[in-house]
Amino acid sequence: MSTLNDKFRKLENKHTEAELGGGQDRIDRQHAAGRKTARERITDLVDSGTFVELDKFVVHRSRDFGMEKNLIAGDGVVSGYGKIDGRLVYVFAQDFTVFGGTMSRANADKIVKIMDLAVKMGAPVIGLNDSGGARIQEGVESLAGYADIFYRNVMSSGVIPQISAILGPCAGGAVYSPAITDYIIMVKDSSYMFVTGPDVIKTVTHEEVTKEELGGALAHNTKSGVAHLTAENDEHAMMMIRELLSYLPSNNMEDAPMKPCLDDINREDEKLDIMVPEDPNKPYDMKEIIRVVVDSHNFFEIQPLYAPNIVVGFARLGGRSVGIVANQPAMLAGVLDISSSIKAARFVRFCDAFNIPLVTFVDVPGFLPGTAQEFGGIIKHGAKLLYAFAEATVPKITLITRKAYGGAYDVMSSKHIGADVNFAFPTAEIAVMGADGAVSIIHRDKLSDEDRTKAVEDYRETFANPYKAAELGYIDEIIYPRHTRNKLIQALEMTQNKRKTNPPKKHGNIPL
Repeated sequence: MSTLNDKFRKLENKHTEAELGGGQDRIDRQHAAGRKTARERITDLVDSGTFVELDKFVVHRSRDFGMEKNLIAGDGVVSGYGKIDGRLVYVFAQDFTVFGGTMSRANADKIVKIMDLAVKMGAPVIGLNDSGGARIQEGVESLAGYADIFYRNVMSSGVIPQISAILGPCAGGAVYSPAITDYIIMVKDSSYMFVTGPDVIKTVTHEEVTKEELGGALAHNTKSGVAHLTAENDEHAMMMIRELLSYLPSNNMEDAPMKPCLDDINREDEKLDIMVPEDPNKPYDMKEIIRVVVDSHNFFEIQPLYAPNIVVGFARLGGRSVGIVANQPAMLAGVLDISSSIKAARFVRFCDAFNIPLVTFVDVPGFLPGTAQEFGGIIKHGAKLLYAFAEATVPKITLITRKAYGGAYDVMSSKHIGADVNFAFPTAEIAVMGADGAVSIIHRDKLSDEDRTKAVEDYRETFANPYKAAELGYIDEIIYPRHTRNKLIQALEMTQNKRKTNPPKKHGNIPL
């Protein structure tokens, strides 16, 4: 008859066995590839000593292909809950040392369990992906597991933040769960995502491409826009998730956490007065203005490598978390194109879903012309950004620093599509188009050079300033640039109890 100590020893052995995953050899191989194990990643991610593992002893239920002789506790995924900065989060981490982290029915059930708990408890879900994909030995059961996860991703969207880190391979159907989540972080040189791999592509289309070129971190952060952030290594990725979560509420019924503001809310910076060049065609870096204005000069940019003609990211103003959208005159003169419209629209909708006020910095000469843009659907994609801003009911503060031309003026959170407070610098130009183009159209090129020069000057005098819009009430206040920080904080304080609801409906039909 076994004693109590024997039972405790048995439990301890089970724990040790489960924590070894696929064994020391495979753990060593994982480390040799520059990747951490699932448990090491969770240790880096959550507050020390807070992780509670669920379903540690779950094994797969496959009885084909001799799989019944190969049962490993945990079955390729570590799942549970812990805390980040003292706030509850749910985590699952695929364990590549066990069957290559492949998806079985059993480990899908583990992921489904914590996703259901996360929605019930109103806490974020973080997925650490490192998997060879569907477990072929299980066939449709593996596919069913994926679909159960996808369904919960969709149901959780806009209810709780969902963050995916890609820390190894992620291929085939496995990519669709991260794609539905709010943010994807990839690690340079050790992670990749694609629907079909290089071998299949070579067979079908005869294109030769490497895994890195096809679906590496830089490919998805610069070309496709699938990923949002790039990490140097696994540990860096975990730190990025921790920082990102600090700006977000735990769910859609809460506000983001307020942080004590150690930066004077009345701080003025006279260099703001000269940051916007007098020459309207000269570029400048909008991120410099953002950093000068926000708390402690700290701006957490999202998708910095994709569509750099628009800037999006999180910061704090007076301790309050805000989402920032800004045209970037240093890239393509800050024009809106297909990629920048999609990037900004998704960010705006995320902020609106999670009660994060939007601050928009505007310097936009219009939409990018050309057949590539028109045939690519710039009308439809530009409308996404318009739709997102118009639909958003969170506080919306807009500042025009320089150009606000044509339809792009309307789209960039103008007063007419629901912005609550609209500011402009004295350098702002609000018009249908630039002076040269306008004079050419108005006078049909019938003027002499001298008359044309005067007409351009007259047009500039009338429209290349913010005063006409201010006379009409479309701009609430023309501000000295050095006062920007204080003005934005005042506006956010004024709008913090904003209550606005859109007409009742199942959902709108955003142009997709």
